[in-house]
Amino acid sequence: MKYIKEFREGGRVAGIYLCKYHQSAVTKNGKSYENVILQDKTGTIDAKIWNPNSSGIDDFDTLDYIDVMGDISSYNGALQVSIQRLRRAQEGEYNPADYLPCSRYSIEEMYTELLKYINSVQNPALKKLLEGFFVQDEAFIKTFKAASAAKSVHHGFVGGLLEHTLSVTRMCQFYTRVYPILKRDLLITAAILHDVGKVREIALFPVNDYTDDGQLLGHIMMGAEMIHDAAREIDGFSPVLENELKHCILAHHGELEYGSPKKPALAEAVALNMADNTDAKMETITELFENADPHAEWLGYNRLFESNMRKTGEV
Repeated sequence: MKYIKEFREGGRVAGIYLCKYHQSAVTKNGKSYENVILQDKTGTIDAKIWNPNSSGIDDFDTLDYIDVMGDISSYNGALQVSIQRLRRAQEGEYNPADYLPCSRYSIEEMYTELLKYINSVQNPALKKLLEGFFVQDEAFIKTFKAASAAKSVHHGFVGGLLEHTLSVTRMCQFYTRVYPILKRDLLITAAILHDVGKVREIALFPVNDYTDDGQLLGHIMMGAEMIHDAAREIDGFSPVLENELKHCILAHHGELEYGSPKKPALAEAVALNMADNTDAKMETITELFENADPHAEWLGYNRLFESNMRKTGEV
């Protein structure tokens, strides 16, 4: 099969892909068509079926694996597939691992490193809180290892939440060495827990979409609730410490317009916001470069950076 990241305008598609999304629609002229999103482990691409009643188009549903033939064009600056023929693939014709994007790093090795940070926390209450999630709760551990950190913006792959959490924790560890005003145990704990609500906000692959609770509450709110509920079960957990930790979680997006209920009011909250923002943006650039035409220098306007991004030249 040809992976989606290898698609080029003017090319042809012939192979099996995961149908991530499927919905009927109507053009302005009243003609029916189908919106489809195809997915493999390298990404997704928008597709259209302009003649859904054609004899070459079989019935299919979202999350089916479908064998498609079509043409690749460009629309509004993005690639799009016009599907001419489609059939539902049968089990055994495909390997699911080819269709789920995964972290480039070993999930078990990353998790082992995260556990070392947990073991390094000296405050008994914070350490017990972390161990309750990451050592004792087998269902949580399984979900956390498999979860993505986002639907599409950054770390949107299996193991993405773990990879992002570990990267943020590493940066916060560096900050504590350079800036002595930071309370290490609080910051490391906040870094490890800052996106913990995403295990409830975003469904696991192949769905990788917002849950009902995720739509209604969001991971920041749910993360703070999870921490509150867990802290209540720990004898002697200081209410002041709990509120400082929850503040870091509630403020880690930095700005109200970015979804944070509070702006950072603690040094640790400021540091966490900077680490989270840095890793999210650098991973976004990494994925942008990986998915770009290898021969292109200028990669087009990017909404997150509000700039036409360019690869660095030879040094």
